[in-house]
Amino acid sequence: MLLNITFLDDATRPPVPRLEGLTDAQRAPGEHLRMIHDHLRANMVTLGKLIERANAGSVTPAEIATETGDLAMVANYRRFGNLCGQHCGIVDTHHSIEDHHLFPVLALQGPAFKAIAERLTAEHVVVHELLERLVTALNALAAEPTPTRFEDAKTVYHALERVLLSHLGWEEDAMGDALGYFGIM
Repeated sequence: MLLNITFLDDATRPPVPRLEGLTDAQRAPGEHLRMIHDHLRANMVTLGKLIERANAGSVTPAEIATETGDLAMVANYRRFGNLCGQHCGIVDTHHSIEDHHLFPVLALQGPAFKAIAERLTAEHVVVHELLERLVTALNALAAEPTPTRFEDAKTVYHALERVLLSHLGWEEDAMGDALGYFGIM
């Protein structure tokens, strides 16, 4: 299910130029970015807890066949899909704003920041692919709530969690100070 996904590797990320002498006002946009990212991190924690709760109540395919009228089970799968769908939409909107408004201006600040902007854009492609795969896995799970479908959804979720959390942290380090230093935000 995760074939052809290029996982993030810190060793291949461009070095981050150190910006000296920032004022509190210049640091504020980076702190704002971190607060937005903290919201995304909190959503990932909520999704992870929900997956574990669903996993604790998972049933065999035979039990599913006999319990298809169990509204609590169906509601749990639907709730999981809806929460994830909302989270995926938030991440996609956040990345679109960065891709179309922040990264192009960051790239104008010199070759080092151009390399950072290009890498961040490339990482967004990986995150988006994982988001799409998670939605697909959740739709398959909702259509056929079997242990295999559940494991597929869990696998994609954990890959997304690893990639997204790594991306968010590096993005804060790579451009947080630059946002205020260069007056980008």
